[in-house]
Amino acid sequence: MFAFLSLTGLAGCYSLRPVGTVVPQEGTRVAFGVNDMGRAALGGSMGPEIDQVEGNLLESDTEAYLVSVTSVRSLRGGEQRWAGEAIRIKREFVSNTYVRKFSIGRTVAATALGAIAIAAIVKGSLLGEGSIEDPPVVIDTNTARKVPRLPVGRIGRPLSPLWLHPHLSRPFIPGAVR
Repeated sequence: MFAFLSLTGLAGCYSLRPVGTVVPQEGTRVAFGVNDMGRAALGGSMGPEIDQVEGNLLESDTEAYLVSVTSVRSLRGGEQRWAGEAIRIKREFVSNTYVRKFSIGRTVAATALGAIAIAAIVKGSLLGEGSIEDPPVVIDTNTARKVPRLPVGRIGRPLSPLWLHPHLSRPFIPGAVR
């Protein structure tokens, strides 16, 4: 349980927050909202209907950003994972700029929910379910009766060994006496 809490706390929950007019520092995780002009220009290399490009900012100048792309989101909600290919995005193609920030509230909530779930699992496995005071189920074997069930053939009759194998190459005739 301690390992889970430690991993959740270290991994944490992140959210994208708008930056506004401030240019993010190189090396930070960023996301750029792409405008219509950017969709037309980047559509050939990144796919049609681009809504947002996320990745690490490698460098920025007055004309463009160089981004190591990790994911591309489309207008319809789909997401494509990328392996860090470097793409140059002109500033005129960007509608919004976001920076990935650590969210303390989300991390605490996720850790608390995980701890509660683990505690419930541990409690259920250690204590078990039910109680000792439940009466045992008794089956009266004197009144119980076994009814043999035979497999049913194509015509709805039970199959028997005689019906399965016709003897001496005689054809099988349903209802015929043998």
